[in-house]
Formats: sequence, C-alpha cells, structure tokens
Amino acid sequence: MEQPPSTPPGLLYMQDFIAPEYHDYLVACIDQQPWLTDLRRRVQHYGYRYDYKSRSVDASQFLGPLPDWSRPFLAQLLEKSLLAEFPDQLIVNEYEPGQGIAAHIDCLPCFGEIILSLTLGSTCMMDFTRAEEKISLLLQPRSLVIMQGEARHLWKHGIPARKSDQYHGISFDRQRRISLTFRKVVLA
Repeated sequence: MEQPPSTPPGLLYMQDFIAPEYHDYLVACIDQQPWLTDLRRRVQHYGYRYDYKSRSVDASQFLGPLPDWSRPFLAQLLEKSLLAEFPDQLIVNEYEPGQGIAAHIDCLPCFGEIILSLTLGSTCMMDFTRAEEKISLLLQPRSLVIMQGEARHLWKHGIPARKSDQYHGISFDRQRRISLTFRKVVLA
C-alpha cells in the first residue's frame, strides 16, 4: 500500500485495500438497492440521510443501521486500527463518465474527525485544493482514502467533471465509478 509522494497533511491513501472478490460483491449489493436521483448523480443514503440543501444532519434523518454488506469493510478498518469506532453514516455516489463533484469540505459541524472514501469501479482523479495549492491524486479501484486533520478540515476535495484523466503522462478513460463515503454523525 504505497503512499503517493505528495498528499495533504492528514490524508492517507491505501491502494488495493479490499480484495477483488469483495469489490465485486459490494458492487452487486449496491446495484440491488434503490437509487435516489435528486442530484446530477445517483446516490444511496444509509445510517443518516444528509440534507444537501440545508447542509445538515439531525436525529430525525436516521434511516437505520448501516447495511450488512458494509460490515466486513468496517471490521477490517477496526482490525487495522484505522478507526476507533464504527461510522454511522454512509453515502454511496455513482459517477458516470463526465460526472464529478464540486470541490468541498464535508460539513464540519455535521461529521466527525475522520472521512473515509472507498473507490469501486473506475479509476478517477481527485483534486485537493487549499488557497493556491492543488494536489491531484489518482484513485484506483479498491483504494481507500482517509481524511483527517488538515486534509479533513482545511483542504477541499473534488472530482473534475470529465471523461478521462491524465496522470504522469498516462491517460485513463473513466468508466462507472462508485464511491462509498463513511462518516460519524455529530448530533447537536
């Protein structure tokens, strides 16, 4: 699990974090669930529903426990001491070629210190920006990104809306990508 040479402080990137068989199992499980289509991309919410308009989460938005298919992944995180407790919120995002997400910092009052993102399907480029600084990271299928500290609180992250990415002189055509973003909700 090689760390890229330049990442924002507090960001950990782990390539090949899950096995190929578990990757395929997760995609199959996710595809059996209903998708919400109120954004430009399809999403699924588990644990708590995040309100994109008010940028908030509250106790009334509790949907139930995280799905059983996510538990082996979460157990692996605990076993490797990458988490002290289970997250209680999961957003599954689907990105078709040409789709992205604007640069943002996950809601600071809504979510705890650690943000986890697991990539399924296609490779894509994620940009991390702060003031005039920009660091681009190629996210491989089955890779995990953990953001905490400065990477969580001070750096925006986003995915440019395009159909291919250039990384170290190599072109990567995007296919369907699914991200699983796990967070711990902070209730007021």
